[in-house]
Amino acid sequence: MSTANTPNFNKVLYQPLAEIDPEVKNIIDKETWRQFTGLELIASENLTSQATMEANGSILTNKYSEGLPNARYYGGNEYIDELEILCRKRALQAFNLDPAKWGVNVQPYSGSTANFAALTALIQPNDRLMGLGLPDGGHLTHGYYTAKKKMTASSIYFQSLPYGITPETNLIDYAALSAQAKIFKPRLIICGASAYPRDWDYAELKKTASREGAWLMADIAHTSGLVAAQELNNPFEYCDVVTTTTHKTLRGPRAGLIFFRKDLENASDLEKRVNDAVFPACQGGPHNNTIAGIATALLQAAQPEFKEYAKQVIANARTLAAALVSHGYRLQTGGTDNHLVLWDLRPIGLTGSKVEKVCDLMGITINKNAVSGDASAQVPGGIRLGTSALTSRDMREDDIKVVADFLHRSVQLSLLLQKEAGTKLLKDFVRVATVPAEGKQGFQLVKQLRSEVQEFAMKWPLPGVDVSTLTKPEGLHE
Repeated sequence: MSTANTPNFNKVLYQPLAEIDPEVKNIIDKETWRQFTGLELIASENLTSQATMEANGSILTNKYSEGLPNARYYGGNEYIDELEILCRKRALQAFNLDPAKWGVNVQPYSGSTANFAALTALIQPNDRLMGLGLPDGGHLTHGYYTAKKKMTASSIYFQSLPYGITPETNLIDYAALSAQAKIFKPRLIICGASAYPRDWDYAELKKTASREGAWLMADIAHTSGLVAAQELNNPFEYCDVVTTTTHKTLRGPRAGLIFFRKDLENASDLEKRVNDAVFPACQGGPHNNTIAGIATALLQAAQPEFKEYAKQVIANARTLAAALVSHGYRLQTGGTDNHLVLWDLRPIGLTGSKVEKVCDLMGITINKNAVSGDASAQVPGGIRLGTSALTSRDMREDDIKVVADFLHRSVQLSLLLQKEAGTKLLKDFVRVATVPAEGKQGFQLVKQLRSEVQEFAMKWPLPGVDVSTLTKPEGLHE
């Protein structure tokens, strides 16, 4: 259709991004190049599908639809209603749930908003909750606070008591949790984590929750794809509410879901409570384009191929763990049951911050992370690794062994850089890694390893991108 007669004030609506905003287009191109030429090992990240990106970037972004299907505050929502109902149906199918027993709200903007809406639905302000402590692998939204500050809404508006892991095994201390609950009398127990490499004993948690008359909520943001593929224990057998993000192992767009029991005798209104907590209590109109992306990702997650993917994610994580252990490194719990590995760097005298920084220079994306016993989450003694994204780029066990060797060399190089820096300050560490200096070899070794990583990474496809036509953009930070 010709836009020749379009008024000047609307012509901008029909111009492509490269024409109308080359600055933003260049930033997107640089990020695309970074993802293509690097290795993504952040455990909370994944690479979504071309189909999901198409749905997420669709015209659905134009529609306002506060409320629920067939009960909206705006007109023109007949197709949005159809979409949201389909997304709900697919969410239940992906997790093998009986629609007579379970319902789901697909509107949360993210995992953190899903969690706060779930708390709003289940308990009252100042009620007590228990979640895994952040330094032991828990999440900020599970009640985290420090001695000096209540850090998150879940600790500001509710009374929180963290439970932990055993010093000997680094596994969840279910006996101590039960004893704490007996005294603390929580109204809600949250299970789930962001840096715990093992599976959960939901049955044991249910015993404690039932004894104390507490709700049991699972936040499976990290592991939901593996749960959907039936590769991990099933929280839906024991929990009253299950929340998740959709962009980690589930491999969808960035959003959240809240599943709730519909058949509880003592809470027949739980569906209404959850729906009311999402809107109007915690957020406004849903992002319909994202809901479309969720629906597409859930359709993919229900296919047999996704189960193969989930199995490969775990196999790759175990291969990565075994390779690092073979080099003599210490991992929290000694291995993994899921997609992530928690690497304790303290025995070799490094901080997670330094290894994260040097890996960034290589094009290996990881994140510093607290390990059990750390005094501060701000200066953590470990790093967290995940295999979801590399598996989405087609890598299998032998390829992961190559990645493990890159990581080993990066850590050994970090030790050299720390020695050449002459201090323990991060700024001095970065200086010797990025600025050539006479008599020091760290800078050159960083460049060499970066080149090897890039060459390896560029052998693999990138979902949603035609890498055969990809060219290096201007303005890269090199």
